[in-house]
Amino acid sequence: MLAAIVFSFGIAMSAPAQTGVGAEAPDGADILFDGTRTSLDENWEYWEGPCFTSSMPIKWNVVPNHFDGGEGTAMSSKEPYSSTYGQADIVTKKKYRDFRLHVEFLIPRSRGNSGVYLDNRYEIQVVEGEEGLHGMASVINEKEAPYELFNGLQKWNAYDIQYRGARFEENGDRSDKAMVTMYFNGEKVHENVPINQVWGGPCSAIDGGNDGGKRITAGPGGVKLQAEGHDVRYRNIWMREMSFDEPDTDF
Repeated sequence: MLAAIVFSFGIAMSAPAQTGVGAEAPDGADILFDGTRTSLDENWEYWEGPCFTSSMPIKWNVVPNHFDGGEGTAMSSKEPYSSTYGQADIVTKKKYRDFRLHVEFLIPRSRGNSGVYLDNRYEIQVVEGEEGLHGMASVINEKEAPYELFNGLQKWNAYDIQYRGARFEENGDRSDKAMVTMYFNGEKVHENVPINQVWGGPCSAIDGGNDGGKRITAGPGGVKLQAEGHDVRYRNIWMREMSFDEPDTDF
């Protein structure tokens, strides 16, 4: 069943059911964060990359939601051992190659910055006040998204993502680039976007230090949330494992 017609970049596009803020997980989905400390500890760990400065247990806090309805709880990316990416990022313990992801986020203060990493390699940007290839909802440095879809400070927002991991030959050479389709607050902003490389250097993600992020290796890396020293809130995160045999991630 399709929801009402919405418009993005002047083109009519149908938003599938179960996208946007409050979307419920379908049967068979993995609930990665349900608002409890238990789900945070059970499903997440630190990414111990070359710039890691924290230590287990995870120092991200589960806090009451005082914004946008004031109900429930969320986790905060404000980490005492992080002032920039790579120092205290958290990643799912379970690794996925192809998947459907839902994640909701809220930025309490101006210029709040974090990021959702697919395969612990490719960043979907979360940042208030910035547009373009490094701006909100962009496939960072690869494809921008319309900033006006952001609900604003102290409001909940949602990314709904279908992702196909890169494919490789037997000798380890990449045969197909990773690919992503994404809805931002219920509107399609990316459709079958191939992702070329990892950006940000070795502290950013897996393969960030391989030939300037251009040499991608095999093996799923999990979904990562970035700590940049800012207070960005996350809630209602769920994942459904998929299998995209063909390079098509459209909903």
